[in-house]
Amino acid sequence: MSPSLSSMQPDHRAHLKQQAAEYAVRFIQSGMRVGLGTGSTAYFGTRRIAQLIHDGILKDIIGFPTSKAAWQLAEESGIPLMNDSMPENLDLTIDGADEVDPNLNLIKGGGGALFREKIVAQATRREIIAVDDSKLTPVLGTHFSLPVEVSPFAWQSQMRFLESLGATPKIRIEDGTQFITDSGNMIFDCAFPPITNPSALAATLSARAGIIGHGLFIGLTSDLIIAGDNGIRHLQKNGADIFDVAVERS
Repeated sequence: MSPSLSSMQPDHRAHLKQQAAEYAVRFIQSGMRVGLGTGSTAYFGTRRIAQLIHDGILKDIIGFPTSKAAWQLAEESGIPLMNDSMPENLDLTIDGADEVDPNLNLIKGGGGALFREKIVAQATRREIIAVDDSKLTPVLGTHFSLPVEVSPFAWQSQMRFLESLGATPKIRIEDGTQFITDSGNMIFDCAFPPITNPSALAATLSARAGIIGHGLFIGLTSDLIIAGDNGIRHLQKNGADIFDVAVERS
């Protein structure tokens, strides 16, 4: 299963992603330790942070990228970076998502950085997810396969395990070759029936030896920024409650 096709032109969808990411950057203050997400939406945010640093509006920012690609972009953009041992926890992270359900649970990993993205999300005080409105779904797994990062050792046993859970796993291939993550692992893109109990599935996957990580991000999102044709909506989660914080009409 792959993301559903949008009737919108790609450049318009990219514009919405940029709006969402740049809105999220508003919450960064000078002196913060900032997680830098992976993927097209997050990269808009990284470029905006770099511009604000260059203009002297943001000072004493230290970034921590979630992938080698994000690291390269941040370095090229002139953002000061923390070393990869993460000596300090992060104040705020800006990242994207492939699907978002009404409880602000996510599927992530379309860019292949799910393992590192989750490490960063768990080490940040405020996880801000920026998306265009095509990423919203009533149930996770409706439009996007679930990425599962797997050790190459005995990988076929993990494939059989995933099949036993009702998934149809496919080894991720890019440009005709098998995709390898920054940590040297494989990714299975797993088409599941709609995931009605993502917490239970996440726990099952996390308990399996050989599964390094999975793209279910449960209870990690503190803020969701959604860009659509009518403007930008900001949702915030406090415990089990989700609040509309702001709506900015276009």
